[in-house]
Amino acid sequence: MAKRKDKNRHSFWKRLHFKYRLSILNENTLEEVWKLRVSMFHGIMLYLTSFFILMVIASVIIITTPIRNYLPGYLDSEIREQAIRAAIQVDSLERQQSYQLAYLDNIKDIFAGKVQPDSENKVDTVTISETDKSLQSTDRERKYRSEYEDAEKYNLSTISTSDATPTEGVTFFRPIKGIITGKFNLPSRNYGVQIVTAGESVVATLEGSVVFAGYADNGYIMQLQHKNGFISVYKGVSMVLKKTGDKVRTGEAIAMVGSGKDNSEKKTLQFELWYKGNPINPELYISF
Repeated sequence: MAKRKDKNRHSFWKRLHFKYRLSILNENTLEEVWKLRVSMFHGIMLYLTSFFILMVIASVIIITTPIRNYLPGYLDSEIREQAIRAAIQVDSLERQQSYQLAYLDNIKDIFAGKVQPDSENKVDTVTISETDKSLQSTDRERKYRSEYEDAEKYNLSTISTSDATPTEGVTFFRPIKGIITGKFNLPSRNYGVQIVTAGESVVATLEGSVVFAGYADNGYIMQLQHKNGFISVYKGVSMVLKKTGDKVRTGEAIAMVGSGKDNSEKKTLQFELWYKGNPINPELYISF
């Protein structure tokens, strides 16, 4: 049996390497034009080599071209990042479109006479002079301010005497009409006042420049840099009228609170006033 198996194995190996001759003859002269001597082993190796080369070429084409994105589960990180960025842009455009539509609807209602004079959003861009006598502090306000500064000069939680707020010659303008529902409280980290209003325009409390205008969780935030180290912050506005770098004047409209379609809906504006990196109570300098 062992000899028979060796004989069969030898016979198979011999058949595998047995060479066949392929000849091409001239039909008229019967002259051999071309010939080829191959074995079954050579044919198998040629087939495997061709198959391997085709697999390599197909793999290179798939990896180096966008075809790879059509393979299931092959969405790379770059495509995911682009998709997320596109979704964020679409969301921003939808929000901006809603603001524009609300603004246009308000304009249409004004022209059609559907908006009552008491409910109109007044956007006043007229410059208000800081030397206007009607905006100057009264004797009662100056007396209260002096008494408060004397009482708080040794309080470590307030601004030191070396950084006392220079309010001489500076007249702050009320940022918005409304009712104060939240007071300034430094220990509770409430660095401003909360003003409840119904669809009013927000104006610059002092002349300066817009240093930041961006969107947060509860609406847009605007920061204005003023002279003498003052910074005013407006949080929770629904629409900004100025962009970063714009110069604004005292009393000039910079943002809107509410859409203007339903003035009965109450909105809250967080107003903060900072001086040289320290929060100060806006009610000490502004008559709301």
